[in-house]
Amino acid sequence: MTTTQLHRLRPLAAAVVLISCLSVPTAAATPAAPAPAADCALPGRTGWTDEGHDTDRNRFQPATGTRRVLTLFVDFPDAPATDQPEPYAAHLAPAADWMSRASHGRLRLENTTMDRWIRMPADSTSYGFARGLTFEAHEKYLRDAVTAADPHVDFSRYDMVHVVPARTATAIPFSPTYLHDPATPGITADGTRLKWAVTFGQDMWRWGHRVAAHETAHTFGLPDLYSFTGATHQYAGDWDVMGNIAGHAPQYLGWHSWKLGWTSDAQVACLPAAGRRTVRLTPVERPGGTKIAVLRTGETTAYVAESRRAEGNDATACSTGVLIYRVDSATPTGEGPVRVMNANATAVPPTGCTPLDLAAYAPGQSFTDPATGVRIDVVAGGRTGDMVRLTKG
Repeated sequence: MTTTQLHRLRPLAAAVVLISCLSVPTAAATPAAPAPAADCALPGRTGWTDEGHDTDRNRFQPATGTRRVLTLFVDFPDAPATDQPEPYAAHLAPAADWMSRASHGRLRLENTTMDRWIRMPADSTSYGFARGLTFEAHEKYLRDAVTAADPHVDFSRYDMVHVVPARTATAIPFSPTYLHDPATPGITADGTRLKWAVTFGQDMWRWGHRVAAHETAHTFGLPDLYSFTGATHQYAGDWDVMGNIAGHAPQYLGWHSWKLGWTSDAQVACLPAAGRRTVRLTPVERPGGTKIAVLRTGETTAYVAESRRAEGNDATACSTGVLIYRVDSATPTGEGPVRVMNANATAVPPTGCTPLDLAAYAPGQSFTDPATGVRIDVVAGGRTGDMVRLTKG
């Protein structure tokens, strides 16, 4: 989540979205010549975090290469620390390796942690978290932390800052992302404008290190996929860490990987106009191969198909197969810019799984949208990937 005058903060919970799929004939479609991936890239239309590829690099930082992160540990006059910073650092440390794997090595978070507590100048209850955090209150909190730490560190050496509060600071309950406003003076230290930060709250102990992956991705321009109103996970379920941080299929969607520069144009199969195309998809969790098949349906809309085969600690019977979802780069964060199509809306999920965890399509299943003339057939599948036939006509 991020803080601005126009965006509210919402808690995360669990829910279901049910989407109907209809069949339509495909005989009229003809094989299409491969189109450049750029023909399926969508423009952003919200002026904020969204699914567009034209990310504003003045507002958001690059998601590739080495990003230098400074982690500060803060306590307060009304909530002094009663332990050492090391367990806090160890709790969040796996996020760097997790994001390196998710990016297939294209992103490296180089984290420097201070080995001491920094005392904030005001009580933890004074910063407004309990009243609904405004952008101004959040910026004051971050400015106080930077000012207090400035005698001990050179901020010009870092791209972004993480601020971690003592466990005793229960008045700092959640973990918003700070994105600077170019129209204001902002926060400056050591001659450097601080543009990006994550201020963690007590929810970090519930969500684990993936909360750092979620919040840091906001600084790259990704929106929230959970819903700000109604059932919290009605749109994307567990399929992306920008939705349910603790979901069964934690990863970034293939669309997000492409937007962030982790998936190349050569790994995107694009069908921007009428025709038919068959594509072999390799799982988004693994490097190499074609990662997503995109059928563009409008100026800001597209359907995407990708293969999902979680492995290791993330493996689950809940989430495997071809994931199909609709992207709309004109839909604001928290309002469903990505909506997963559910192949098995009436299925009863296994214990520990949610209905939307079963949304992936298996061989022999098809998704159709008569309104746009789109059909996606899963022709074959296995642990090494899936074959899909795309039709638009």
